[in-house]
Amino acid sequence: MSLIWNKVWPPLVAVLIFLTAWQLSTSLFNIEDWILPAPSDIAHEASAESARLWEHALATVKLTLGGFAIGTTVGLVIAFVLHRIPFLHSALYPLLILSQNIPTIALAPLLMIWFGFGLLPKFILITLVCFFPVAVAAMDGLRQADRTMLEYMRMIGATKGQIFTKLELPHALPSMFSGIRIAATYSVMGAVIAEWVGSDKGIGYYMMLQKASYRTDRMFLSISIIVILSLFMHTAIVLLEKGLVRWSPRQDR
Repeated sequence: MSLIWNKVWPPLVAVLIFLTAWQLSTSLFNIEDWILPAPSDIAHEASAESARLWEHALATVKLTLGGFAIGTTVGLVIAFVLHRIPFLHSALYPLLILSQNIPTIALAPLLMIWFGFGLLPKFILITLVCFFPVAVAAMDGLRQADRTMLEYMRMIGATKGQIFTKLELPHALPSMFSGIRIAATYSVMGAVIAEWVGSDKGIGYYMMLQKASYRTDRMFLSISIIVILSLFMHTAIVLLEKGLVRWSPRQDR
């Protein structure tokens, strides 16, 4: 318990100092609320808007979890296939890199035109955001399997499936979870962007409404919820990794 507290209190104190400085600055410099509301005003608005915010946050959570699950699965399948077929890795890996140079916000309108305003284009958008870090991290982990053990298993006649399941996959788990942690936070961003472009509910949709009416306090509320969701996703993956990868030397950090 004391170990956890020692890790938590430094950033907690830093956040409290930041919020205090923010609160004092808005009072001392008489900053208009529509430009930069004080933290106390944002907290008051959070209480007043709690029911409405909960409804939109729940929609974003459902979209995020669905898109994250699909994106992670697609990323792992791509990594496993390209690892097993070197020709496909040589042919497709550069295209995967190029695909990340296309801004997500530029693809979103196209996906809405092609697939409508339902869940499909939103899941596709989140998948495009999530699959790349998972695929790259998993491929790197699979390639870094212990070479001595790999040669030994080949020498004793282990099949490719046995090498994959008993050596390469376990060795790649820490790298895979590194990519999944990144994808978890990206998935929230992807869901909000999808809701910006075309939706009738969710935090992204709520932000668009508040932007049009210059409700900066509610914009900050939306940002706070996005940060909390990202932290929740990241923490959930870290706990899952601790449960599944007990042998990893990184657990000692």
